[in-house]
Amino acid sequence: MGRTGLADRLAAARAVALVGRGPERAVLDRMVSGAADAPVVAYLHGPGGIGKSSLVRYAARQAELAGRSVVHVDARFLDGNPRHLEEAAALACVEPGTALLVDSFEQGGRLEPWLRDTFLLRLAEGALVVLAGRGAPDADWSLDPGWARLFADLALRPLDPAEADALLAARGVAAEQRAAFVAFAGGSPLALSLAASAPPATPGAPWGPTGDALTTLVQRLVGDLPSAAHRRALEVVAQSYVTREPLLRAVLGDEDSAAVFPWLRRLPYIEATPEGLQPHDAVRATLEADLRWRDPERYDDVRVRVSVACLQAVRRASEEDALPRVAEWMFLFRDRDGPDALYDWRAHPHVEDTPLRPGDVPDVLRMAEEAEGPTSAVAVAHWARRQPGAFRVYRYAGSSAPVAFMAMLRLEAPLPEDRAADPVIARLWEHVGASGALRQGEHLGIRRFAVQPGWHQRPSPLMDLISRRTIAEEMRTRGRALTFTVFQDAERWRRYLADAGLHEIVAVHLDGREQHVFGRDWRRQTVEQWVEHRARAATAPVVAWSASAAPGDELPRSAFEAGVVEALRTWRAPREFATSVLLRSRLVPRGSADPVADLRGAITTALDALRVDPAGVKAYEALTTTYISASRTQKAAARRLGVPYGTYRRHLALARQRLVEQLLRRQVEAPAPSPPTSSKTPEDAPEM
Repeated sequence: MGRTGLADRLAAARAVALVGRGPERAVLDRMVSGAADAPVVAYLHGPGGIGKSSLVRYAARQAELAGRSVVHVDARFLDGNPRHLEEAAALACVEPGTALLVDSFEQGGRLEPWLRDTFLLRLAEGALVVLAGRGAPDADWSLDPGWARLFADLALRPLDPAEADALLAARGVAAEQRAAFVAFAGGSPLALSLAASAPPATPGAPWGPTGDALTTLVQRLVGDLPSAAHRRALEVVAQSYVTREPLLRAVLGDEDSAAVFPWLRRLPYIEATPEGLQPHDAVRATLEADLRWRDPERYDDVRVRVSVACLQAVRRASEEDALPRVAEWMFLFRDRDGPDALYDWRAHPHVEDTPLRPGDVPDVLRMAEEAEGPTSAVAVAHWARRQPGAFRVYRYAGSSAPVAFMAMLRLEAPLPEDRAADPVIARLWEHVGASGALRQGEHLGIRRFAVQPGWHQRPSPLMDLISRRTIAEEMRTRGRALTFTVFQDAERWRRYLADAGLHEIVAVHLDGREQHVFGRDWRRQTVEQWVEHRARAATAPVVAWSASAAPGDELPRSAFEAGVVEALRTWRAPREFATSVLLRSRLVPRGSADPVADLRGAITTALDALRVDPAGVKAYEALTTTYISASRTQKAAARRLGVPYGTYRRHLALARQRLVEQLLRRQVEAPAPSPPTSSKTPEDAPEM
């Protein structure tokens, strides 16, 4: 009696925890009720942890409540032998109305053709069958005109956000914690349930998956993998928005990609979309978090390789396809700013990016005057005559009317009429001339306008496409020495631009508004280096430079700390070290004849200070063994130091903190930097 009572209590608890799955449950309910139009066989399929077993248990309970006998078979124990299934399911062949439930069907070997063509034909009258497996059913079920009417293909998708929230509520998770769980789990019932069972160690602390939870999820969601090459392929798929063979080949090499791409597309948790292969959200989040926890160096390496492969894809793309390829690159940074992100990498099919047409000019001039004033409208009219190919116009799909525009000017030297028509270009050219002439074959790239009236430069799908076009031009254009971008809404975008390596160099007053110019020098950091550094999300800053930048400028502490780690990482790579963001810090004196040597000297002096400090000896040893002596891996560094890997990691983290503090103290006596220059046009100048 106690056993029966426990079984009933378990079944009731599972029924309460089962959320969503309305269409699938409706099919199972019709089968159990014996409806005339109900299928005889239902095939539940989807990746591990998607909820197949929960629905099998639901079918069993409904069948029992309807008075049917239930035969529950776990295909993991059949060894692919048809005779074992015949023995386990014998009751279904003799007792009418039996419900035969076969779980983990993918583990049964090649039983499916025999089951369909032989065994099921022996079932007793009114019997029903529910199969559940990771892989999709054979096409023969639907190609056979007889089975097509008696068979239901039930592909299980992730829970939607409301259903995921309901599952967490049923598991007793507090409302304020559910959003973080849902964001990680991607609608996977298994991931949601595992997250619910492992709340934050400290009440009120942000939730994140533990190492044990990740290990369990990887095993349950992904399972055993055939080889290291297959694991590396999944690491790439987890980082990339979509994976196509060229991207996989760029990261893994020809031989590995040829072997694993067909395997990837057959996986139950990988979806083959028109754009390429995409993993289910829970699998992506789990694989990414697991690699970052398990091997941070490998995590960064994969990100860098994917970032560089995306750059090559942008360069190979046609002008029309360049923006989707840029969006795929931007996907790498989707979580960097959290809910405050100004940029959305997703597709915006309702907006079109098009060239400037002659009939667009009146609308473009009207938008410029409405958003920025008559002086900007005069400048737009000038550049539309001078460089019409620099303009991109944005329209809603199905409409020819422009709703926004941008212009990416190319200048080797502005003409007198350029400076007369556009005060921003005139002031910018003065600044460029003061910082050094361009070399033969070099030019400036200037995003002069980014205009959407009524919502000017605030985040929107239009601004997303303007940003993508700007990045596409940066990635695809050869011979560009300096880049500048002009923003009226500078405060909103300043941090976003700084993360991308652009800092304000000059501000120009026009029609009562201030136009802010941000700059970058590609001669100090190539596009290839930029996309590599940008991908090192947790450890490396982007080289922040503007045409007025000089040694001795102040850096935010977060950028300074990241710069120290990046300088150590590139210590034995002179070309990379020479692009360090710390070259703009007060570690390098103003007017330095050799800023790279001065930066190396400052870091060496700080390391020596740790060496003579009794409390810092371990820090010195950890840093020099890892970076200066360049051990091949951190585990190799731990072996050289003769300490366990976990102990070594703690020593290294503390060592980096000590070094940062040493270097910050060296900046205290340096003078503060001068603010960006500002220029006013004659109409804005004060009266004398």
